[in-house]
Parts: sequence; C-alpha cells; structure tokens
Amino acid sequence: MSMHFRDLTAQAAADGAISAEEILTLRGAGWADGQMDPEEAESLFLANEALRNPGPDWCDFFVEALSEFVVNTVEPHGYVDQLMGDELVSRIDRDGRVGTMTELELLVRVLEKALSVPDSLKAYALRQLEDIVLSGEGPTRAGVLDPKGINEVECRLLRRVIFAAGGDRPAAASRAEAEMLFRLKDATLYDVNAPEWDRLFVQGVGSYLLGFGGKEPLSRERAADLEAFMNRPGAGIGSFLRRMLGADVDAETSKGFSSLLSITPHTPDLGDEVEEAARLTESEELWLLDHIDADEELDPLEKALLQFIAEETGEEPLRS
Repeated sequence: MSMHFRDLTAQAAADGAISAEEILTLRGAGWADGQMDPEEAESLFLANEALRNPGPDWCDFFVEALSEFVVNTVEPHGYVDQLMGDELVSRIDRDGRVGTMTELELLVRVLEKALSVPDSLKAYALRQLEDIVLSGEGPTRAGVLDPKGINEVECRLLRRVIFAAGGDRPAAASRAEAEMLFRLKDATLYDVNAPEWDRLFVQGVGSYLLGFGGKEPLSRERAADLEAFMNRPGAGIGSFLRRMLGADVDAETSKGFSSLLSITPHTPDLGDEVEEAARLTESEELWLLDHIDADEELDPLEKALLQFIAEETGEEPLRS
C-alpha cells in the first residue's frame, strides 16, 4: 500500500475531515498500480466512519473506489463471491443496520456493477431498505420530520436494487422482492408516499409475474434493453398506464399515475421472449390471489396491478 495513501486516510480519520485536494491525491495514490489492495480498502472504511460531515466528493470517491475493489478484486472479475460479500456486510453493518448513506450507496452500487453477487448480499440490501421504511429510521431519513411513508430516495434505491444486474433474477423482480413490495405497500397504503412508489410497485410485482430472467446473469446492456422494452409503446407499463387513465380508475389512483407516462423507443428482437414469459402460471395466479385477498380489500395499487396484468396478458382481470 502507498505510504502516502495510508497517511492521508489516517489523517482524515484523526481530523474527522478531508479536503477536496486530499481526495484528489487519494485517487491518484489508490490506483497508482492499477488496483486497490485490502489494506487500502480497510483504511477507506476507517476514514469514512470517522468523518463528521463527508461531502459529495468524498462519497463519490468512497463508493467508486470500494465498489471497484469488491467487484473486480477476485477472479473472475465482475463476480462477487460469498467471502467478499460477507466481508462487505461485516464492514458496513452496525447492529444489523447500515450506518451511513455513503455505505448504503456502496452496497447498491456493488449490486449494479457486478454481474453476479451472493443471494445473501442482495437480501441484506433489500432488508436494510425495508427496515428503514417500516421503522422510519435510517440514513435515508436524515432531516425528515415525518417518518411515515416511502420517500423518493428509498424508491430510487429499491428500484436500483430490484433491477440490478447482479442477483437472483436480473432485470426482473424475484418472488422474494415481489413479496417485499406487497409488505411495503400494505404498511404505507395510507401514508404520503413519493410519486415514484406507485409505478415501482406495479412494475416490480408485474415483472415478477410476467417478466423473464432466471439465474443467468445479464449484461448491463441487456438489462437496459429489457427496461427500454418494458417502456416502449404497446409493450410495457408506459403504454398500459396511458390506456388505464381512460378506464374505470378512481381519481386518486389516476392522479398518482398521471406523471409516469415516459415512453422510450422500440427495442427489437425481444418480443418472442417477452411473449413467452408474459403468461401467468397456476402457481403465480394462486400467489397473486393470496396476496390480493390477504387484507380482504382491493386497494388502488392492487387494482392498478390487476389491470396491468390483464392488459399485458390479454386476459380478463382476476377480480373486479
């Protein structure tokens, strides 16, 4: 490890502060030999824990440097093994929780950057976000006066984790993730949530039931293609929401979806794969009915989900 790198991070830890010039020097010293070693990574964690008010320059450097270390240190590059995944959790966990927004961002970035990660790492990230929403406490709640509901930061992080390239079902939500979305929906149904939440719930659960993507890792480019396909006219949620607004939908649901009609260009060569996957199996239908019937009422988000499924499959809604 570069002595200069060690000295700078040790000084930052002692002072509780670091300047932009020192961060620039760390960038050069950390990658002087083309890679970061475990001692350098450890020194960054120690410095991050000691900084009183880390600015965006530090957060960007911390996340960039350590995500590169976690994802590309062990061969083959791009695949995070169980040992590395467990080590990352042990470094950022504080009594079962991630301590800072910077560390939470690192966790999410690793999932996005990697081609594959241990199931336990993605499960840990999702559990952190769910616990923050349900408890109303955590790094995404800094400065928030009302702890109820799901905020914009949490919606963005949830989306990034669920559709990350690494994990058990790249570019589509898994069953565990869809069940988590139902739990969050039930817990926050009558709270004031970020506008992004309605779309995330419908798209996330819908992608589990109608999407595709199994255990094989997808490239980031392929994941981007799938996201574009889901949003193109006539094939995805954007088209569905546009048509849904003219259907029998209550005013509150219509208002919640009215700003979510972003349409992207046609993505070729994916129609056959999507058509094959976009059929509800008997087990999927039973799973959905169990979750819909759990509280014995059809709330606006469940109604939107059922309409989405009916539109995408060409079938009548499971219940009205």
